[in-house]
Amino acid sequence: MDEVIAKIDDPEMLSQIEKLIPFHGHPSTGAFIGLQILNIARRVLDIKDDERVFVICETLNCVPDPFQIIWGSTVGNKGLKILDYDKIAVTINKIAKPGQTHVKGVRIFLDPEKTVEYPALHAWYMNERKVPHEEAISELIKAGDDVYTWDFVDISVPVKAKKDVRLCTICGESFISNDGSDICKGCS
Repeated sequence: MDEVIAKIDDPEMLSQIEKLIPFHGHPSTGAFIGLQILNIARRVLDIKDDERVFVICETLNCVPDPFQIIWGSTVGNKGLKILDYDKIAVTINKIAKPGQTHVKGVRIFLDPEKTVEYPALHAWYMNERKVPHEEAISELIKAGDDVYTWDFVDISVPVKAKKDVRLCTICGESFISNDGSDICKGCS
């Protein structure tokens, strides 16, 4: 894998990879795809290093990790939402300014019509055969942005509701009631 990473001439991406591999646990094609998507979003939305972003990732596997380790967008701080549709697609937007009801975002996905030009990557993506991560990542490096498709999207900014904390009438534990119920989700 070292010889594959040595082909990267972007010092910022190398720094990102140095953070990503220990966080993820090993070099992963999916995590590398997430990293490339992160960098595309950074460019097309002109995201600065100090700007908070929101990420909706359409897979649970590997792709969300760069957004957590590089941007600090996590499930816990509500900067990362996972919709486990098993798609390699991510929607990213900047934080809304006070009073904004909509913001511009971008949805980026790994496009199978484009990966076909990179046989090992395409075989990995379409699960046609076992492809070592080194081989797939090497093709991702060669391809750069060419294997992704993206479209700008209009994101509605949800109104932050006041928390309605109640005690469950069944178990007695406190919970946030989103629908006015006196029974927590665990007991219902």
